[in-house]
Amino acid sequence: MSAPVVPVRHVTDGGLETDLIFHHGVDLPDFAAFVLLDDDDGRRLLGEYYRGYVEIARAHGAPLRLETPTWRASSDWGARLGYDTDAMHRVNVDAVRLLQRIAAESGLPVVQIVGMLGPRGDGYRPGAWDPVTGPDDAYRYHRDQVRALVEAGADVIAAYTLNDAAEAQGIVRAAREAGIAVEISFTVETDGLLASGRTLAETIAEVEASDPPDGYALNCAHPDHFERALDADTAPRIVGIRPNASRLSHAELDESEILDDGDPVELADRMAQLLERMPSVRVIGGCCGTDSRHVAAIWERLGRDPVRA
Repeated sequence: MSAPVVPVRHVTDGGLETDLIFHHGVDLPDFAAFVLLDDDDGRRLLGEYYRGYVEIARAHGAPLRLETPTWRASSDWGARLGYDTDAMHRVNVDAVRLLQRIAAESGLPVVQIVGMLGPRGDGYRPGAWDPVTGPDDAYRYHRDQVRALVEAGADVIAAYTLNDAAEAQGIVRAAREAGIAVEISFTVETDGLLASGRTLAETIAEVEASDPPDGYALNCAHPDHFERALDADTAPRIVGIRPNASRLSHAELDESEILDDGDPVELADRMAQLLERMPSVRVIGGCCGTDSRHVAAIWERLGRDPVRA
């Protein structure tokens, strides 16, 4: 019997915002890292952050995904921070170009530039202050950011920390219109359900019925929580995974004034166990509470397993 075929796996980064806030003392209003693109010091700090993951990819001979710091760089969030439409277009373009320069300087043979989107609303409390939107509303909302990222030269669009099918459908439609590949990443609560109360399987099925993306991912929860979300049908469909270091709920993390960065070695072991159920995963990084230590530990752990390397 032949060994299972494992896709080529890409290194990606960890929890950009929590790393900057807790390890570098950076004030990120509304968790918006894109504001750092506005000055030399901010761009320098972002460059140092991403170059840490360049070195992880180099150490493991793996391709690299550099994902733009634009999770909050959409119009509603920009308006809260005093950015008009032109300014939001500029920061999305600048984000891609920053990563293109880092990729060129890295000397790595394969670097993919990912244009990152986030949810229109809070992400962890649907309806907390954002309007409830359908697929058409989501398409109209996200298309300007998608267009800016594509114009700047992103290779793929990835939308992270989504909680409902409608927003995913709108984002996929915007990406298809712009002629670019798109991935959708959902997050789950400690019980494995989305914040909407629906299962991952139900949500994916709804997206698939109208606007299937090029892949699904999971982010911003601990592997224990991801495991509760997966079943025999959904596990093989996940192409990317970016876990949190902490087992705390989103509500607990949101209220915490200290960083729960967990144990990088334990996180790596749990990731290795989880990936045994997820044969299609090709993107591995981290999310809140993780940094280059965690991502390096995960890749070192996977490198000790010849079947999964």
